[in-house]
Amino acid sequence: MSCASCSTSDGTPRGCKSNGTCGTDSCNKLTVFDWLSNMQLPNGQEPCEIVEVRFKNSRKAFFRKEPNLSLSIGDLVATEAKSGHDIGQVTLTGELVRFQMKKKKVSEKSDEILKIYRKASQKDIDIWQEARNREETIQKRAREMAIFLHLEMKISDVEFQGDGSKATFYYTAEKRVDFRQLIKDMAQAFSIRVDMRQVGLRQEASRLGGIGSCGRELCCSTWLTDFRSVSTSAARYQQLSLNPQKLSGQCGKLKCCLNYELDSYRNALKKFPKMETKLQTEKGVGVCQKIDIFKGYLWYAYRGEWMNWHLLTAEQANEIIALNKANKPVASLEDFAHEEKTEAPEKVFENVVGQDSLSRFDLPKKKKGRKKQRPKKKNNNFKKNA
Repeated sequence: MSCASCSTSDGTPRGCKSNGTCGTDSCNKLTVFDWLSNMQLPNGQEPCEIVEVRFKNSRKAFFRKEPNLSLSIGDLVATEAKSGHDIGQVTLTGELVRFQMKKKKVSEKSDEILKIYRKASQKDIDIWQEARNREETIQKRAREMAIFLHLEMKISDVEFQGDGSKATFYYTAEKRVDFRQLIKDMAQAFSIRVDMRQVGLRQEASRLGGIGSCGRELCCSTWLTDFRSVSTSAARYQQLSLNPQKLSGQCGKLKCCLNYELDSYRNALKKFPKMETKLQTEKGVGVCQKIDIFKGYLWYAYRGEWMNWHLLTAEQANEIIALNKANKPVASLEDFAHEEKTEAPEKVFENVVGQDSLSRFDLPKKKKGRKKQRPKKKNNNFKKNA
């Protein structure tokens, strides 16, 4: 994601030229629009002294600031850590932080909320940038160590603490992994404190990001925060083919977007009879072949006459099922068949741009002859004057 002022044409950032770290926070992951920024506090209410700080990728946390410390979105701050300090970017301030804390079930008076020491100085930023430049090479070296120790794990990301004294290694594994020897080797090779943190496949995709099959950035890395379980029944409700290659995302799990319209499909299917229910008629047994959920149509065919489909609405199918349950005779499906009105739009072709006739190429081309030059007239007046 990027704001309008960060648009690029030749790879060079325009506008604020921050290339993803501008103060509007619209270039960052999991950004939140502060719709309370222009509103004044009611009388007697104290301003919120807690801000939201984002670190590498999508990791965010709440920190308490001093009352005399003025912060705005985009400021780099030095925050408290378990040992040392960390460097992060302020992504949200003001009253909206209270709503975010309530959404994430974090108490404002909790002792687990750490402090903000100060705004990051140039020295802090230099140390932080130097540590971040080491992450790619250390990640490659850590993967080689894991392969050498025959550990069935994948180290997907490395995040350095702001002071460069600690590195967190994010990994995915299907089984439990004994990485005690790996930690010793990495601590000795890199001269840092090592923290191993296991994440799921969806969390790994949200941290690394990417482009989905829809052509847009992954939802989990831009705005999605809660990862609900997705089952194959969501695809069945939406009449999708159970093709794992099309239904799975970059994380290898079922796509989160299968849940977006699931409630609409469930509500629409409440008025439909079950597809397994057969319609008993005197002419034969009708078997459901296809349904159109939002139009409310069902197509039935007699046994043995699979090529002839009869269109029924959901109300008509329910009426036939009710007659079958009451042991009342139903002559045929044709008595209830619904004719779908499809009015083809009239095609009118007009010469709207003044082009030539389409049949102009049908006529044979005329041979163009050279124009005969007319003889020049002699100026007789000059001879008479002479």
